[in-house]
Parts: sequence; C-alpha cells; structure tokens
Amino acid sequence: MTAATPSRTPGAAHRDTRHGPLITTLFGLYARGEANWLSVASLVRLMSDLGVEAPAVRSSVSRMKRRGILDGVRHEGRAGYSLADSTLGTLAEGDVRIFERARATAEDGWILVVFSVPETERGKRHELRTILTRLGFGTAAPGVWIAPGNLATEARRTLERRELSGYADIFRADHLAFGDLRAKVSTWWDLDELAALYTDFLRRYGPPADPSSWLRATPGEAFRAYVPMLTEWRRLPYRDPGIPLALLPPDWNGSTAGALFDTLDGILGERAREHALAVIHGDTPRRSGR
Repeated sequence: MTAATPSRTPGAAHRDTRHGPLITTLFGLYARGEANWLSVASLVRLMSDLGVEAPAVRSSVSRMKRRGILDGVRHEGRAGYSLADSTLGTLAEGDVRIFERARATAEDGWILVVFSVPETERGKRHELRTILTRLGFGTAAPGVWIAPGNLATEARRTLERRELSGYADIFRADHLAFGDLRAKVSTWWDLDELAALYTDFLRRYGPPADPSSWLRATPGEAFRAYVPMLTEWRRLPYRDPGIPLALLPPDWNGSTAGALFDTLDGILGERAREHALAVIHGDTPRRSGR
C-alpha cells in the first residue's frame, strides 16, 4: 500500500515481543463470527501479513493460553484456538467502548467507587485498582475512584463478572461545592498524558496528502493498515472515560482522534475483513458452527 496506508509502516508497531494485543484484535474482529475459532494455520498466515513470524505467534499464543485468554480447540481434526468465555465477555463490553464512545454530560453526574480488601487478599486490591484504571476511573482522593455517571452499568457488570462486587461499593454523586470542577478534573485524571496519546495516534494515522487514496486500498492493504491501527486505538477509549467536553481543555484532541478512527474504520474495516475471511476460508471450509 502506498499513499493509502496510514502514516506508519504496517506491522512496525509490533516488532517487539508483545504480540498478544494484536492477536486479541484478530480474534475479536474475525473469530467471533467464525464460531469463535481460528485454525493455527489461519492465525499464522494473518499474523505473517502483519509482519510477525510464526515462532513469535506461537510463543504469544502459549502465553495467552496460560493466562486464560485463549483455549486450544480442535475442529474437524485441525488445531486451533477459541476465545475463552471470560475474554468473550470482555470484548463484547469493549465493542461498545471502542465503536460507540458515549460522551457524558453534566446531567449524568458521577459515580464513586470505594473498596475494602482484607490484608490477606492483597491481590484482590491490585486487581480492583487495575480494573478501575482500565475502565477509565480517576482518583478523587486516596481510596476514592471517580468516573462519569454513564459508566455505572459497565462498572457494575465488570466488577460482578470478575467476582469483585463483594469488596466494593458504587455511589452516584454530584459535585455541589467547592472549587472549580474543571480544575479538579485535571487533577483526577492525567489529561496531559491522555492528550499526548491522542496526539501520537493522530500523528501516526492522520490523513495522507490525498485522503481519497484510502479508498483505493486493496483488501490486503486495508488489512495491514486497519488491524494495527485498531490495536493501538482500542486502548484509548478505556483511558478516556468520556468526561463532559465542558470540563476538558479547549480544542480537546480526543474528539479529532475519534473522528479519524471513525473514518478509518468506515473506509478500511470491511475491506480488511474481506482479506481476513479469504485467508480463513482458504485455509479451512466455512463452518456453520462448532
């Protein structure tokens, strides 16, 4: 792909040994519609298209199996992998975050999460902090986690699914006084870091000199551009919980980055799928179920 490729080289972000996020993206995009299964051969070929060699793929998959992200499953005598049930739940929730990105309003208010974990279960404390950070919560005070009120249902379901609801309480809240709420938001979240992440995304994937060149991408070119782009993007909606725009800095670049993602998703997503399914169905006949 020439001008149609977003500004970084396909696969360049994945020359390190951490290929798990890229593999997760492939399964999220293409395995769920294929009876939640990809053959080893299909996965290796798709990753090869992204510049990752087979030994690195197999090593990453082994780690993902040990972590309970993937399950090894044979279908019609062929070795392959499926997303674990817990991973399927996480990705289903992630679809809403990534592709819809609801922006809170002042009327939504806030939710607060506080938790208490016995010293004998310190691992649960770390898990709670990790989950709340991934959901985009900020810290209003030591031990008090805050997020826009429209995330209440997602936070509740996530804590229940991870069997952590017994350690936490969730409250609805309004900021009544004192001080400037916009200034406080900038202390509850690291907005400078988040803006820098959006700036990097815009720099890497911003429009070429001729944006119409995206429309001329072949399915293979679209695949090589789209999958790494989505892999990088899908972490950002979790870092950004959708704080009301009125409480963010002027000209918030997260809105510009979101519009760019939507454009790339609309132009490249279906052609990327065309390439992926050609690889998958060329390797094994289409399955009606497993």
